Amino acid sequence: MEPVEYEQPLKIDRRPLWRVVADRTRRYQVIAALVLVTAGLFCLEPPTGLSHAGYHALILFAGCVILWVSHLIPLAVTSLLAMAAIPLLGILPSKQTYALFGNEALFFILGAFVLAAAMTSSGLSARLARSMLARFGRTPASLALTVFLLAALLSFVMSEHAVAAMMFTVVVQIVRSLELPRSGSSYPKLLFMAIGWGCVIGGIATFLGGARAPLAVGMLREGTGLDFSFWEWTAAALPIVAPLLLFGFFLLRRLFPADLASVAPGLQFLQRQRLEMGRMTIQEKIVAAIMLLTLAGWIFLGRQLGLANIAILATALLFVFRVVTWQAIESYVNWGVILMYGGSITLAGALEKSGAAAWLADLGLSGWSDSPLAVIAILSLLSLVLTECISNAAVIALLMPIGISLQGSMGLDPRLATLAIALPAGLAFCLPMGTPANAIVFSSGVLKVREMIVPGLLIQLAAWGLFMLTARFVWPLLGMGM
Repeated sequence: MEPVEYEQPLKIDRRPLWRVVADRTRRYQVIAALVLVTAGLFCLEPPTGLSHAGYHALILFAGCVILWVSHLIPLAVTSLLAMAAIPLLGILPSKQTYALFGNEALFFILGAFVLAAAMTSSGLSARLARSMLARFGRTPASLALTVFLLAALLSFVMSEHAVAAMMFTVVVQIVRSLELPRSGSSYPKLLFMAIGWGCVIGGIATFLGGARAPLAVGMLREGTGLDFSFWEWTAAALPIVAPLLLFGFFLLRRLFPADLASVAPGLQFLQRQRLEMGRMTIQEKIVAAIMLLTLAGWIFLGRQLGLANIAILATALLFVFRVVTWQAIESYVNWGVILMYGGSITLAGALEKSGAAAWLADLGLSGWSDSPLAVIAILSLLSLVLTECISNAAVIALLMPIGISLQGSMGLDPRLATLAIALPAGLAFCLPMGTPANAIVFSSGVLKVREMIVPGLLIQLAAWGLFMLTARFVWPLLGMGM
């Protein structure tokens, strides 16, 4: 019998059996330890001033944060687990718990995702990107500026991670056509960083750049009955977004100089692609018309008709005119994210209704009751730091109940607290895991982590400064004074 030949030599693990078993079961050990610690905490008496329901809500939230950060189980599964645990632990009744999941904000987020999927699947967003880059990107500096501003402006009306994914493919092709070296040239770094920063900054301008704003506003409406219209949110965010775009591009140009004389090969490539795409199809025109009508409805009729209702009507129109298929929607919409946000809304509601949020606010912020500006500074800084480490949904789920509870303890306008939490929660610049846009940009392979962290810290400092100036001098003019 001939000996069996293997392409690669067999590797024999000579470690003791207990070490092999320990390595291969490490995930289960961590989960078991988390369960045991959580069970032990449940057996203890709650701190003074905190009800048993509030104490259990805090323990549950801490466990969910650990699971969200560690990714031991998928994010959506963690959120579903939290919804099941809330009634089982006696925090809220089942009927009230699952009613929180049906928050209006969730259906607005779903409608916005479907509209973005229609723009992407129809080719409308890619056509717009190529046309704008070919028209305005005549020099290395103007090409980088166009990438930056286009990423920001598209993030006004599309989810920032969808914009980053679309722009990434276009910029990769431009970089290849320029035949730049993968190392040694700073221009590819400038282009990819322009995508990431443009998406992050533009993503906070409206309700459509990400699910953070509708999630926070949904919690605000659930807890207080107060609300933001589409235009009110944008008016509050633009005084931060516009200066941050100017400073952001200035900083990128200084840190990643354009070290080439011409981008002619890249422009030729874009022109070829535009010719291959041909004229706008009927499908693209219908999607564009529905998108413009939806935006007009959100801006002018959002408060009367409801943002979620308009989003659902727009989604129905896409199918009436057959410009999108359900298969395309399923491939573009991340249903796990929808479940995660629904679970975050439910968990935040449990923290607020059980009294846990008010207890945390009294514990951490009672000493600042005479200085509302200091409270806003603390909330915004916490949101800014936490969003680099955990999902922005978790940040909002943790801080929004606390911010809302400050109305009773120190008379702080809950709408102001909502802005102080939700806007910084979208400004993750430093780490690849901070936001999907950063992760997509980092996947290009041309950037090192250090090249994201150092510039990210600089622009975050500028963003926080702009935020505090806006809170102090601009928002009072919009009726949100301290």
